[in-house]
Amino acid sequence: MRQAGRHFLQIPGPSAVPDRILRAIDMPVIDHRGPGFAELGNRVLTGMKSIFQCQGPVVIYPASGTGAWEAALANTLSPGDHVLMIETGHFASMWKRLAEKYALVPQVVETDWRRGADPELLEQTLRADSGSNIKAVCVVHNETSTGCTSRIADLRRAIDASGHPALLMVDTISGLASADFRFDDWGVDVAISGSQKGLMLPPGLSFNAVSEKALQAARSSTLHKSYWDWQEMLGANERGYFPYTPATNLLYGLAEAIDMLHEEGLDNVFSRHQRHAAATRLAVETWGLEVQCKVASEHSPVLTAVRTPEGHDADKLRSTILEHFNMSLGNGLAKVQGVVFRIGHLGDFNDLMLMATLSGIEMGLHKAGVPHSTGGVQAAMDYLKDNTAAASKAA
Repeated sequence: MRQAGRHFLQIPGPSAVPDRILRAIDMPVIDHRGPGFAELGNRVLTGMKSIFQCQGPVVIYPASGTGAWEAALANTLSPGDHVLMIETGHFASMWKRLAEKYALVPQVVETDWRRGADPELLEQTLRADSGSNIKAVCVVHNETSTGCTSRIADLRRAIDASGHPALLMVDTISGLASADFRFDDWGVDVAISGSQKGLMLPPGLSFNAVSEKALQAARSSTLHKSYWDWQEMLGANERGYFPYTPATNLLYGLAEAIDMLHEEGLDNVFSRHQRHAAATRLAVETWGLEVQCKVASEHSPVLTAVRTPEGHDADKLRSTILEHFNMSLGNGLAKVQGVVFRIGHLGDFNDLMLMATLSGIEMGLHKAGVPHSTGGVQAAMDYLKDNTAAASKAA
């Protein structure tokens, strides 16, 4: 039976694509070798530096974020190299498995999936590696499976305090353009991201931001690579082109997304996401439910993962909400499957969209018979009224 009204896609990415970006993508395909393409190429290659907040190159691939994971490893490392992988959730675990397929040797620091990476433990681990066998530290900035962020600046300080030469590689696939991320200021060597989260695009583009130290490591890397080779990309990028066919129409959308982010202002974007996350957590607390992330300073501004009470399946709740209210929420992954549901509040997202999302969840909790207290929606609305958006303050 047809359901009236729009579908609410409130998973933690892909996020909803705003009309401006849809219209930008809706362009005739152009010659990616022609003289006009370089203007678009240079526009997005330069623009993405401002989003990563870096001076060095940003490589753009037609791929998902998994491709950018692979590119980061393949360009900087050699078979048998040790990499320190901090397992903060499902996506950190997937990155580790990819490293194993490349004949790398992951050294895994496990967590309970309820917090980000621990800087003190990182420093201790690197100090113990007296022979500098670890060539890279790989960490997820915003762990989409748990709603926990890692404090990248603190992790960089921990690496520096240990005196260890390892590269710092950061997956900010769901963090970039939603959570504060400062590539240069935080001393990141390779950052990985994708188009379908804070950049508000459909899936299909992935990114590596690259430091000079990482470029130097690439010169001695012996892992096989062809499609992912930075040098092939960077040579063509100098002229605004790509060595193979790029995702031309997605690049039009990317250029529009960069403009939209700068029109709002990155600081305002980050503040908006923090504000919506805080309102969501207040609703969860009022319902009497528990968020997955236990460390307040590591709560994600991108999504909130919510634990259902013992004996109640989170996926059944999600199915009820989809059936009755035409809203998709993120499912629990791996260790937390059936235990959590995930509320996405990222991308082109405002107060009214958040209130509709939380209303659907509160009605869904009732429909599914999940024990809870009412009033979560009201608590979130009161918070939003008392904590107005930056744009409202400026007006």
